[in-house]
Amino acid sequence: MDELERLKTALGSRYTIERRIARGGMATVYPATEVHPHRTVAIKVFDPAVSARIGESRFQREIALAGKLTHPGIVAVYAAGEVDGLLYYVMPYVEGETLRERLDRQHQLALDDVALIVRDVADSLD
Repeated sequence: MDELERLKTALGSRYTIERRIARGGMATVYPATEVHPHRTVAIKVFDPAVSARIGESRFQREIALAGKLTHPGIVAVYAAGEVDGLLYYVMPYVEGETLRERLDRQHQLALDDVALIVRDVADSLD
């Protein structure tokens, strides 16, 4: 059974999980609808294959840190846990394109756009 099917089986009573939308160096993100309250969320799932290289502690630190942050530029953590050997956390689903997608589309950003992005990122990190 693949990761998506394992996740659907394990969390199916709480979330309707649709498909994979992103895969990074250590996790995969799935959009889902939370059954109660009815809202669209994103579920980030730690890649078990990465655990052999770096262990789960880095992802667990990410969850702990993200759970403490409150800022309009940083998504909140709604829930976190481990099911069927899959470590995950749930956050709001944010509609839109990634910076990578925008760069692929535009190839180069205007200086004003770069300044705005850098300002917003710096403000969030501060």
